[in-house]
Amino acid sequence: MDDETKVLRVVIADDELLARQRIADLLAKEEHVEIVAEATNGTEAVEKIRASKPDLVFLDVQMPALSGLEVAEAIGEELPATIFVTAFDKFALKAFDIAAVDYLVKPFDDERFEQALRRARKSIELQEVQKMTRRLLSLLQANESTVAGLPPQQGSAEPAPAPAKRDYLERISVETRGQLRVVPVDRVDYITASGPYAELHVGDRTFAIRERMATLEERLDPDIFFRIHRSAIVRLDRIDTLLRASGGDYAVRLKDGTELSVSRNRWVELEQRIGVEK
Repeated sequence: MDDETKVLRVVIADDELLARQRIADLLAKEEHVEIVAEATNGTEAVEKIRASKPDLVFLDVQMPALSGLEVAEAIGEELPATIFVTAFDKFALKAFDIAAVDYLVKPFDDERFEQALRRARKSIELQEVQKMTRRLLSLLQANESTVAGLPPQQGSAEPAPAPAKRDYLERISVETRGQLRVVPVDRVDYITASGPYAELHVGDRTFAIRERMATLEERLDPDIFFRIHRSAIVRLDRIDTLLRASGGDYAVRLKDGTELSVSRNRWVELEQRIGVEK
């Protein structure tokens, strides 16, 4: 069988069923493609990739157990051609651009998917995958050193570069009625926790996403959003009134009348953030 008709063996790793089905449906339209395994979390992804040895992996960045980047590090130099998938716009996309086959930002259209798949096929045919994998692993290791605060190598004449400005969320993908839609972050009034889900409150509408509050807090611009409670993040310019009850309970009232509890250990910082003078 020549290169043009070689069957491309694929693993899909994503914790969202709808996202896995979306990729599987698009691959079903392609010739000479076989889905050899699906994984619903990072640990399972490592196991499935090692066991099936695919040519290509669609790898979600945000997954339980291990993130997509942690999966890549765990597989190491045996990592096959990889297309990263993320619901967070601009999430490490520059890194993916130079060190991975491609990336897809949810929700992606058919044309963007086909473009990524064509790029993956070309990289596999040109045997560029191992070189790109080594570049990705090197990039991840360098990033770990930066995060850990390790000192620069001794003898280096160059000063350490200034840290790059963080790219915060601009849009969040949500599933509603079997479809993926995009919610602009600047329309979100507040976010509350509901079991394994976070609920985005946008005007009179609520959208549920399967994401941890800690992750959202980290990815939202702290100049705009503030976590007032373990189960609530609020847009600061939506706050109308600070409420302090005689029993020591704290809360905020938003401009739409919604009241949200504030943790005692966040109260002082909240006052400072919104400019309350003592």
